[in-house]
Amino acid sequence: MSQESNSYKWFVLACLTFVYMLNYIDRQIIVILQEDIKRDLLLSDTQLGLMSGLAFAMLYTTLGIPLAKLADSYNRKNILTFCLAFWSFMTILSGRAQNFVQMLLSRIGVSVGEAGCIPPSHSIISDYFPQDKRATALSIHSSGIYFGILLGFIMAGGIANTYGWRAAFLVLGVAGVVFALIFYFIIREPIRGRLEAQHNNENKTTLKSAVVYLFRQKSFVYVCIANGFTTYAMNSSGSFLPSYLMRYHKVELLTVSIVLGLAVGFGGILGTFIGGKIADRKGAKDKKWYLYVPIMACLLALPSAAVIYYSENPNISMGAVFPTVLINALFFGPVYAICQSLAKPDMRAMATAILLLFMNGIGLAFGPLVTGVISDYLEPSFGALSLRYAISINFSSLLLAALLYWLASKHYEKDLQKAMMN
Repeated sequence: MSQESNSYKWFVLACLTFVYMLNYIDRQIIVILQEDIKRDLLLSDTQLGLMSGLAFAMLYTTLGIPLAKLADSYNRKNILTFCLAFWSFMTILSGRAQNFVQMLLSRIGVSVGEAGCIPPSHSIISDYFPQDKRATALSIHSSGIYFGILLGFIMAGGIANTYGWRAAFLVLGVAGVVFALIFYFIIREPIRGRLEAQHNNENKTTLKSAVVYLFRQKSFVYVCIANGFTTYAMNSSGSFLPSYLMRYHKVELLTVSIVLGLAVGFGGILGTFIGGKIADRKGAKDKKWYLYVPIMACLLALPSAAVIYYSENPNISMGAVFPTVLINALFFGPVYAICQSLAKPDMRAMATAILLLFMNGIGLAFGPLVTGVISDYLEPSFGALSLRYAISINFSSLLLAALLYWLASKHYEKDLQKAMMN
């Protein structure tokens, strides 16, 4: 690559990461604001879990497949631009909701737009970064999650503390609409499969053939299911951590938004980058390291998370958030890189969409909802501690995830060799 093209690929990655940051800001601000929303709209924990979990995930997961198919066949930049503008507009409408049904519908609208964010982004990144650099690039892109939480928590908490929770939705939604216009004019659509030794853009892969091809690879299936249980634990904890700190430890909203924004944001950014770097460096000699990194993330996150929820000191509890998030975030880059490496160039968006189907169909859909249901059930007996035990029960799913990643490691090298031959 020329120096100009080499610089441009990093510029594209930065823009895509910024879009992903906006994606997560709009998705996660409801988490930091949900105690105010709960009081204003008279909601239960089950309803909160439904809004941030199952209701959001229903169309997010199902629409991801057809939108990914479009991204594998048509202009990915245009699809991503439209989706960014749409979910940002629905975020604005979230701030206008007057009851549970209106808020629920607006959050579903956000999920519709966000379904078209990650698959085309991963496909574009894979046409700018070769296989041996892909985990690092996808880790940097995944850091958009934590940049979103960092800025979303702090900005939403600050705005809500001064102007109310509705203003936070308005300001952050408008920011997304504005950047959608900018994004359209500054990003070029790359040639699909441009970095592959052999590729043919004239032969289009059908949806059926792509699904059959990917599901014949045992490592791909194990990784998808494992990722579902990894994110099940993450969403169970993340969706109610602010509420836990405010209810049990009596920490104020502004303090929670700043502390969690910084701890989750910087911990996640660092963790995603480290995970990708370790996988690419170690994976150069042994491809199984792309699975060993997620295994370590699952197992090491458990004792760290226990400190968050079982410490009686709020400062220790909040202090444990940074290492917990850093460890847990190690898995993102390696997992995404595995799916991109196992897929053909014209089915990469589809591979990501299928991964997200498991990731969000299991983790996002049911993590917050089940936590809310268990918390409501336990509240008469345990009061503010109901969230502690609800989250603890669900966080144990990381043990199952680690087992599934280990099973995937038994097949990954063989599956990768087959993929490179096709």
